[in-house]
Amino acid sequence: MFSQSFLQMNTIFISILIEAIPFVLIGVLVSGIIQIFLTEEMIKKLLPKNRFLSILFAILLGALFPACECGIVPIVRRLILKGVPLHAAIVFMLTAPIINPIVLFSTYIAFGNQWNMMLLRGGVAALVAMLIGTIISYQFKGDQLIEKAKAHSHHHHHSSSKNSLSSKLASVFRHAIEEFFSVGKYLIFGAFIAAAMQTFIKTSALLEIGHSKASSSLVMMALSFLLSLCSQADAFIASSFQSTFSKGSLIAFLVFGAMLDVKNTLMMLSVFKKRFVFYVIGYIIIFVFLSSLYI
Repeated sequence: MFSQSFLQMNTIFISILIEAIPFVLIGVLVSGIIQIFLTEEMIKKLLPKNRFLSILFAILLGALFPACECGIVPIVRRLILKGVPLHAAIVFMLTAPIINPIVLFSTYIAFGNQWNMMLLRGGVAALVAMLIGTIISYQFKGDQLIEKAKAHSHHHHHSSSKNSLSSKLASVFRHAIEEFFSVGKYLIFGAFIAAAMQTFIKTSALLEIGHSKASSSLVMMALSFLLSLCSQADAFIASSFQSTFSKGSLIAFLVFGAMLDVKNTLMMLSVFKKRFVFYVIGYIIIFVFLSSLYI
């Protein structure tokens, strides 16, 4: 019995990793490209000064960038180091894994070509991110990065600006590889926890709790956190609950899990100050829960 659970856990663990690693690789590559090719001046030119416009700009950026929540933290850290204000970077972090075309399309397909689930998912995600970004812009000053996360990225790219393209590309890969190993360990640890929880916490036990409107949203949020699915694939899992759960709680599952799961919580804690991360988590829980009740 136990060896069978262990095998099952192993299978889930490996499938989470296989699903997530391509997106982490894209994430660290994009992060490396931002590091070498995007200058602080370009960002200052592109980004609106006004906090609300910069939040809207970050949502637009999120819609264009097919990033997954597995790979988004390194990109966000890099953007903050390049001078993107914290609130805009966090809005990008929360929206990019959800409102990008790939994820919305997979949601559309997963729910049998229904527009409404796709639009609700995108809309709730954008709304929640805007609220959180606005609060953060008033609440936190400074970049909230842990010192060692900052120090790590300043030591060797001063000379790269005048070098040739090939050496720039080499630096992109060097940065990406460093970043991959620093983020990778959290991904593996997160995948392991998620696999253990999927194996040993029975879904049926959760389903029994989820009878009232409020508790079913909370159960689905908890489930999406524990399952730690990649946002490109979670809609297929969510659609399998259609018969047992309300639309509101399915949206809670789809938005919450892509903003927050075991993997990216660990990654955020490795990059941002703890107090800041706990506030962000609290806001996500409150706003996703309230919007799911409203649906």
